[in-house]
Amino acid sequence: MAKVKITQIRSRIGSTKRQKLTLDALGIRKMNNPVELDCTPQIHGMIEKVKHLLKVEDIK
Repeated sequence: MAKVKITQIRSRIGSTKRQKLTLDALGIRKMNNPVELDCTPQIHGMIEKVKHLLKVEDIK
């Protein structure tokens, strides 16, 4: 299965509660700490909701 590396590059301050909960669900706790996850449809949907706060890279 494909993997993605997700890094938070913008602050969560000023984001809605739903966006903050989405970041927590993705396992993102701090800025600039990458998280590697399997690219499932559920994860992809969460990334799309907060893509303005993230940097996403494909891992092969």
